[in-house]
Amino acid sequence: MIIGSHVQMKAPDYVLGSVREALSYEANALMLYTGAPQNTRRTPIEQMKINEAQELMKQSGINPEHLIIHAPYIINPANSVKPEVAELAREFLAKEIERTSAIGAKYLVLHPGSFTTTDLQTGIGTIIATLNTIEEYDDVVICLETMAGKGSEVGFRFEHLAEIIAGMNHPENYGVCLDTCHISDAGYDVNDFNGVLDEFDQVIGLDRLHVIHLNDSKNERGARKDRHANLGQGTIGFETLYAIAMNERVQSIPKILETPYINKKPPYKEEIAMLKSGVYDPSILESL
Repeated sequence: MIIGSHVQMKAPDYVLGSVREALSYEANALMLYTGAPQNTRRTPIEQMKINEAQELMKQSGINPEHLIIHAPYIINPANSVKPEVAELAREFLAKEIERTSAIGAKYLVLHPGSFTTTDLQTGIGTIIATLNTIEEYDDVVICLETMAGKGSEVGFRFEHLAEIIAGMNHPENYGVCLDTCHISDAGYDVNDFNGVLDEFDQVIGLDRLHVIHLNDSKNERGARKDRHANLGQGTIGFETLYAIAMNERVQSIPKILETPYINKKPPYKEEIAMLKSGVYDPSILESL
């Protein structure tokens, strides 16, 4: 099982500290933001202890492709109402691609964005136009994330992502990150995950699925709200999430936990242990 979680990246050890945190959870994958998701302030690449992090990953057997970067929330390539927002998205995303490459990661997860006060089709068209202004690159794949559909979000149907990818000048640079909480909230039946994969394959193509966010949901299917729950403590349930983690069709894809902290403590070591054993033990999480 290729399993990890969101980890912090902070001074003084930056990426090296992120890898150490992942290893403390007995993970063999990890996901990080290159800085605070809510702003554009970033530490210079040369200060991020990237070489030391890569060496530790090598020693620990973590595949570089299993280190995932997540783009910040402030990037909204779907906003056509405020051109300066789309320009910020373009400029900052280009820098995030550079940083992803410098860290040695291959996959950069990106929320498609929100169309705000226009309409869905305008939002999709704006995303295509914005992303197509980014220069061609070879070693990073942007993974558009499946969304829950709250507000004016784009990406809560596979067809949205397929249309965006089809509109790219370089579609080979784009893939998908599938979030279990999001697709359940969007109305997909994750209890029939093979059925979901069949539909994904028909609409997008399974060869474009590179990352899975493995999260339970606080909401009923189709609620379109996007509120993550800890494994086994939501409406999806541990058995379904375990079955997804073990599904042979996505065996080679890293699964990343983004579940909530419990009593201000990360639950990832405990949740990873439960996934590895296949046994749900709520008392482990209650003890945090």
